[in-house]
Amino acid sequence: MGTITCVGLGPGDPDLMSRKAARLIEAGLHVAYFRKAGQTGQARRIVEGMLHPDVTEYPMEYPVTTEIAFACVDYNDLLASFYDDWADRLFQMAQSHDVIVLCEGDPFLYGSFIHLHARLQGRCPVEVVPGIPGMTGCWHATGQPITWGDDVLAVLPGTLSETALVHHMQQADALVIMKTGRNLPKIRRALTTTGLLERAWLIERGTMPTQRVIRLAEAAEHDCPYFAIVLVHGNNGRRPERRQEPDRSSVAAHSQHETAVNGQHS
Repeated sequence: MGTITCVGLGPGDPDLMSRKAARLIEAGLHVAYFRKAGQTGQARRIVEGMLHPDVTEYPMEYPVTTEIAFACVDYNDLLASFYDDWADRLFQMAQSHDVIVLCEGDPFLYGSFIHLHARLQGRCPVEVVPGIPGMTGCWHATGQPITWGDDVLAVLPGTLSETALVHHMQQADALVIMKTGRNLPKIRRALTTTGLLERAWLIERGTMPTQRVIRLAEAAEHDCPYFAIVLVHGNNGRRPERRQEPDRSSVAAHSQHETAVNGQHS
């Protein structure tokens, strides 16, 4: 029995992949990856030039390509059948050899592999190699920390209802909003309602050669890139004021005074 290993590819720049991930990808003879029908797939693009010369590739093509509400019955049925089918196919492959599954970012953070992982439990050995989440690459692209001090960071899927987005935005200091694409107009409205639009950034294809970083307020209404994340930095986007160091001579004098007082009371 072979092992199915899902490898986290990181945010997009191959140089940000872990050494373990690179080693497994370069040696793998059976490599599967998700993609939209008729397209190369983001995961496959990241590993271009890394695969073994004798590799056999297995593109797992999604049955749907639009981000619609997760609660939609038809959407769920299509995806459930897709994941059922590929879990069975990967299991059959693992009867005779190891299989590498590629996943952008970190597989356990909104990764598609989590649906296969659940279906493969107890059937064959399954391993997961962590990766740098895509959001991390995006907030580094802005050149400023996403959180300061006690800031609370919320990670929101853009597929939430507008009401839910507004609610969660009001509860947090910093925001990462994923699954944008066709949801971006709704996300923009929610940010406007909460007074956060002017602080929001739109980062498309973070860490990749085609990276784009702009203020969301400056993006056109119809500009809804799929591989994009919206960020709102904590602490109102400002660097916290540096705390003034206490005068050492004052601290020493205060300590001597307390010692003298305590001695009188003993």
